[in-house]
Amino acid sequence: MSQRQQQRPQEPIKYGDVFSVEGELAEKPVAPRDAAMMQTAENALMGQIQRGGAASMMQSAAMRNERAGFVGHSDVNDVANYQGVSVTETEMPGRRIITEAIGGQIVRDFDQRAPLVQSPPPLFQQVDAGITIGEALETTALSCGQKPVEWSDAAAIQAAEVRATGRTTITPGGVAAAAQSAATINARMTKDEDKTKLSDVLADATSKLPADKPATRKDAEGVTGAEMRNDPFLTTHPAGVAASVAAAARLNQQNNTKNKKES
Repeated sequence: MSQRQQQRPQEPIKYGDVFSVEGELAEKPVAPRDAAMMQTAENALMGQIQRGGAASMMQSAAMRNERAGFVGHSDVNDVANYQGVSVTETEMPGRRIITEAIGGQIVRDFDQRAPLVQSPPPLFQQVDAGITIGEALETTALSCGQKPVEWSDAAAIQAAEVRATGRTTITPGGVAAAAQSAATINARMTKDEDKTKLSDVLADATSKLPADKPATRKDAEGVTGAEMRNDPFLTTHPAGVAASVAAAARLNQQNNTKNKKES
């Protein structure tokens, strides 16, 4: 018994214990929602969570902190929540440099090999290209509009926004920022009728996105993964954000296949 007590951590794992950071961030305990935000950013840029990347390191630390009772499953730090997390890339001949940051402080950077090919010009601005991610979000406001915004919804909306815009950070005043704020406030409320609903956040989503594009299967997989990882039961809502983006992606794929056969 005494041996177990000695093994129990006396302090939470802080950012300064995991990364070479300074100031307020260094003294903050790593929280589950911080890790979820970094996971979403990594997935949006690279298509998956990077082994040995900031997200996996944060997730490990956050899980230990949660098990020890230092943080709750829905906790998020002010630095990450208000100053944001980001994953950016710098293209170099034959390689790219990935930089991960929290609140403007770099926590990880590493190189990845990249093929020496020129990317084709984007075709996303075609009028009849398909159902866009923004339109899928607006569909969610109709199909599931009265659902209070939870962390799983906010994570899915953030993943959808970064895929629609091609950016690795959320847009100030955009749908992802509004969803994060709503989830934070809703977590402190007890009555559902007082909580911010999905319709409040996703109505006119297309007008709140600085850029948009047709939903693809890869977009749907990214949004679904973000929603599942941030749900306590690791599931998605049957009429939620992930479901709407997945439905849009399926319709787009079916239309593309049909058009190819007709041509």
